[in-house]
Amino acid sequence: MLGSTTNAAQSHLSSLHHVQGSHLAHMFPTGKADQDTIRRHNASLAMNELWRYAPLSRAELAKRIGVNRSTISGIVARLLDAKLILETRFRTDRVGRPGLLLEVNTQGVGAIGVEIGLEYVHVLLTDLAGQPLWRRRILIGAGEEQETYVHIAEEMTRQALTTAEEAELLVCGIGLILPGLVDAAQGALRYAPGLRLVDAQFRSRWAERFDLPVIVENNANAGALAEFYFGVARDIADFIYIASEPGIGGGIMARGELLRGENGFAGEIGHMCIVPNGEACGCGKRGCWETLIGPKALISAYHRRARDFNGGAKMDVNGIGLSDLAEAASLSDVAAGAVLREAGRYLGIGIANLVNIFNPKIVILGGALGEIGDTLIPVARETVKEESLFPMRDSLTILPSAQGTDDSVLGAVSLVLDSVLRAPV
Repeated sequence: MLGSTTNAAQSHLSSLHHVQGSHLAHMFPTGKADQDTIRRHNASLAMNELWRYAPLSRAELAKRIGVNRSTISGIVARLLDAKLILETRFRTDRVGRPGLLLEVNTQGVGAIGVEIGLEYVHVLLTDLAGQPLWRRRILIGAGEEQETYVHIAEEMTRQALTTAEEAELLVCGIGLILPGLVDAAQGALRYAPGLRLVDAQFRSRWAERFDLPVIVENNANAGALAEFYFGVARDIADFIYIASEPGIGGGIMARGELLRGENGFAGEIGHMCIVPNGEACGCGKRGCWETLIGPKALISAYHRRARDFNGGAKMDVNGIGLSDLAEAASLSDVAAGAVLREAGRYLGIGIANLVNIFNPKIVILGGALGEIGDTLIPVARETVKEESLFPMRDSLTILPSAQGTDDSVLGAVSLVLDSVLRAPV
């Protein structure tokens, strides 16, 4: 994985150089960036190059990021001291003085991902390459106090840290995924009606408890990072990830960076108004995209359709999921087929809006919608062709997530990896 080189990856690295260079120019318009900032910038570039193209010698790394040998020596020394990279072996396939090859220390360094859902807590310990080393998922009864969720998540995180310590794995940080409006800059959950939480400070509490960096994010942005580093959007700089549990949210990647907006709440795509004066949404508005393609909305729609097709007889839909709905449609269940065709149409309308605004290369369906992507995507794709501008739709690909039910918790791990690659020292 670390040694693969693709045109897409090269494009992304060029984008990363441009983005980080622009960021430095913005911070220091006179061009006089302080030395600490320049060192952090160069260390980030070095980590990204090694993540994607290792093994590399010091000379090769210096050439790739555009620094001299003395500068690269200092960068490598700091990264070695932090145990983020390793010297592996001497290069023997070239003429001249052999150089020690460098790689990211994927197996000696790890991350913990924590997802607090509405009815569960999921904790995953991985190495820096995303390989699972320990996991645990606990279901929690609906209606439990929010402190119950937090206490269980903290205890499971302690268990993950104990496992890492026993394996002599250096944990770089904890990624924490929360359901609701997340202020990533402050590490706080601003609003989560499902957990009955308002302005809950998580990062400060967890950083104090575990003495580790803690990155707090919503499931859509985290899912986008999971696809960027480990999934179908690997090294693709412009794409949109659609999260579908519990509601509909979006992680928007633009030039290799998450698009956060002025207050950090960009991506609430589930609350685009698609049908004015339509079904009431949990946000207080009507006709939101979430009321048309959200998992709960589709199950409710099936309940109504099935009752109509059965002469008004009440249907028991308890425990039915979207995968059950897709299976029923494949077995000629008329109600299920009608609901999913309509959902595919509305999915396509929403995607067409996003395509016209953001011009992504791919759109990824995550969560429950991703699990039935084979059913929804053909209809959605035809709708996008009808509703979006042709220069953008012709280059668009719509795909289900490759991560399955792990997309959110792996996204939590990706938060730590992203932090390491962008600010390694």
